[in-house]
Amino acid sequence: MKNRFLSQHKLCEPIKVKAMRYILAIDQGTSSSRCLVYDQQAKPVAMAQQAFSQHFPQPGWVEHDAEEIWASQSAVVRQAMQQAQLQPADIAGIGITNQRETTVIWERSTGKPIYNAIVWQDRRTADDCLRLKQAGAEAMVKAKTGLLLDAYFSATKISWLLDHVEGARAKAERGELAFGTIDSWLVCKLTNGELHITDVSNASRTLLFNIDTMQWDDELLALFNIPASLLPVVKSSSEIYGQTRNPEIGAGMPIAAIAGDQQAGLFGQLCINAGMAKCTYGTGSFLMMNTGAKRVASNHGLLTTIAWQIGDQIHYALEGGVFVGGAVIQWLRDGLGLFEHAADSEQLAGSVADNGGVYFVPALTGLGAPHWDPHARGAIFGITRGTTSAHLTRAALESICFQVDDVLQMFTAESGTPIAQLRIDGGAAVNNRLAQFQADISAVEVVRPTNLETTALGAAYLAGIAVGLWTIDELKQNWQVDRSFHENMPPLEVESLKRYWLKAVERTKNWAE
Repeated sequence: MKNRFLSQHKLCEPIKVKAMRYILAIDQGTSSSRCLVYDQQAKPVAMAQQAFSQHFPQPGWVEHDAEEIWASQSAVVRQAMQQAQLQPADIAGIGITNQRETTVIWERSTGKPIYNAIVWQDRRTADDCLRLKQAGAEAMVKAKTGLLLDAYFSATKISWLLDHVEGARAKAERGELAFGTIDSWLVCKLTNGELHITDVSNASRTLLFNIDTMQWDDELLALFNIPASLLPVVKSSSEIYGQTRNPEIGAGMPIAAIAGDQQAGLFGQLCINAGMAKCTYGTGSFLMMNTGAKRVASNHGLLTTIAWQIGDQIHYALEGGVFVGGAVIQWLRDGLGLFEHAADSEQLAGSVADNGGVYFVPALTGLGAPHWDPHARGAIFGITRGTTSAHLTRAALESICFQVDDVLQMFTAESGTPIAQLRIDGGAAVNNRLAQFQADISAVEVVRPTNLETTALGAAYLAGIAVGLWTIDELKQNWQVDRSFHENMPPLEVESLKRYWLKAVERTKNWAE
């Protein structure tokens, strides 16, 4: 690995990597684009963020305008660099982290998308996945990819685009189109179309990548009827891929890391040893446990995925994804108008002593791990004349933790050992009530670091490693605890809460079948 990095530095000596001090982290999420700038001690010195539009053309469909994503991302890159008073020559490397599975196809000649990006939350291909399951394809898919046949992933989204956008399949067969998850789309824009690449962590989320051979798989491509010419070149998560060419943000900045958002969060939390786990409370809630160099197969509805690759070393992970986490609070705010700001939810939920017997299953886009039911729909149980907006809000907050606990129980079942510590991050991690409730029902130490921007931080860490600014051992010294939460609820109360939660979940399943 050392020789490989030395050879990369020799190839890039004209960039004068050693003389530069700053890492720029591009964090392209489901609801906003962000950019953070880190100094040579991995401390943040600037941040800019911009929301972009969400499109819901039909029930269960979720789309983004890929051009708007780029416009928002390029804008926040410029803003963050202006805040820090930096020029492109000051940037040692760019790390990219992104919402995963979201699918874009564009014309190679023009760089124009043929359709909106189909978002990971989108369920339009659920019936396609069901037909493939009924045909007996899931065992082969799981053996090769570590994933389940679900509309969450990219493959059926690609097939849908090729079959529903006029002329798309013919163009794809002629090699005129390019597919990418959002990382590939951003690199295309950053380099003015020069690079069509992805990294192993994002490739492993497409249903097309064999995580044992580390190659796009011909049998999977045939199953989903996808031409290989669409696909990007797969790279490691930490290396210098090339330089920016786009005048909107400046030329000559090395692009040095790519990782899917949850994998980047795992690295940013420095969960670098097997058995360490984290949960990111964002739009969804995503749990990952590092399993080291060993691929661990799941029998309980978890996903086996690639965490990252640095040099020749590959780390695998187990993952459980909760589709609607913080989004349930957004829905209470925007859909029901229960409060003006998401942060108000903590105070409102705390104004009542308990949930009043109310249980909210936020299956607004189906259920993820470990249930994997795309036909489940959201429901609220236990409503009485005494139910108030505070009870609904408390039930919504608790639902995030219940869903996380479902996944944690599966981690324990797969590994044979209870998870002792859960490192948390994401927007909702600042909510003390949520963190304490998680510790209570999961009987786990919940640890919140001082820096909650771990997704961007992970991308920055990986980029800094690639350009030689720091090593993993040096980074370990950066991770600091803000607060730890320990269980403090009577076991009988925990048992009762979980029993009613699981009862509610069962009653939401197969609703829209």
